[in-house]
Amino acid sequence: MKTKICVIGGGRWGINHIKTLNILGALGGIVENNSKRLAELKSEYPSVKYFNDVADAVTYGFDGFVVATPAETHFKLGKYILENKIPVLIEKPITTRLEDAIELNNIARENKVNLMVGHVLLFHPAFIKIKQMLDNGDFGKLQYMYSNRLNLGTIRTEENVFWSFAPHDIALFQYFTGSVPLQITSNGSDILQAGIHDTTVTTIKYPDNIMGHIFVSWLHPFKEHRFVVIGSKGMIHFEDSKEGKPLLFYNKSVDFNGDIPMLRNGSTENVEYNNKILPLESELQYFIKHLDSESMDIANGESAIEVMDILTRATNDLFEN
Repeated sequence: MKTKICVIGGGRWGINHIKTLNILGALGGIVENNSKRLAELKSEYPSVKYFNDVADAVTYGFDGFVVATPAETHFKLGKYILENKIPVLIEKPITTRLEDAIELNNIARENKVNLMVGHVLLFHPAFIKIKQMLDNGDFGKLQYMYSNRLNLGTIRTEENVFWSFAPHDIALFQYFTGSVPLQITSNGSDILQAGIHDTTVTTIKYPDNIMGHIFVSWLHPFKEHRFVVIGSKGMIHFEDSKEGKPLLFYNKSVDFNGDIPMLRNGSTENVEYNNKILPLESELQYFIKHLDSESMDIANGESAIEVMDILTRATNDLFEN
């Protein structure tokens, strides 16, 4: 019998889950309480089950759920599903409060059921390749990382740009460092809506003198998704917003001749990776594969808590500055 997953929310991001699960042959149901949107979905996916109410969907007998509704609804929905002992993938941010993320993880463990968070870039083939190169020592010692995630819109009213854009980058920083930040500082501007920041710059200090910064904005004239990793032996650059999505390794570093820093300016190489693999498809395949497994190591509840902790610490600092 094929695995059947139910998606809660058929809106802006939920439709991507619906399309991908349908391609995988694992789309079993959709929960959508907007009657117009529900009619559109029924026309496009006539063979799946439809529900207006989550309780009815939970009792139907699906193998797992995806929650792709607004962030403020995630905790209530996730808690209800986990208490009914059904695995769930909740889109990022997993909740709007760190305490709620911790509670969801505790419920998942108590009920021996898997909780996953939608940190989809952990399944991006370019970032998987970067992780492999880091583990292989191709960069030498990790020294610095930065991410620019900039665009014009979509502007939210219920969360600021840091909560909307930065969870992906925080998850990647955690993936690459495997450690807890020592210090977090954040500054930003709330131009369009008081108290809802449109632009933030956040600096994160990790053990072993590793630094990182995240620059996010939804008030920017062009799209830029740039990620750079710098090590003692080389540097790598990935730009998701460029045609072809190039991954470039720079054979550059700074060596010392006694006390004198010497620039080593070597070649730039294109790093091959399988850019045909769709991250969301890989994420959902991973979720399906681990529905009944205890070995979910990527984007699990603990990972969600780490990201929520950094989001919370950065936000506290943002409003103090």
